[in-house]
Amino acid sequence: MGTLALLGQFWPYLAAMGAALAGLWTAYARGKASQKARQDAADAVARTEAQKIDDAVAGRTPDDNRGRLGRWSKS
Repeated sequence: MGTLALLGQFWPYLAAMGAALAGLWTAYARGKASQKARQDAADAVARTEAQKIDDAVAGRTPDDNRGRLGRWSKS
């Protein structure tokens, strides 16, 4: 009976702690999802730029690419 009386006395505090933990977990999960979305967007931009470079290089002869790369690496 003592445990039940103690629980009856402190249940509002326990409920508040549970709600606070749930709120913290929700904020953490939303922040993590937001960061993942930003990173995915940045990766998509990088992939698009890389594909443009690959397409530009693919349209030239290997000797032309080597010459351009030599000039680029010295600058």
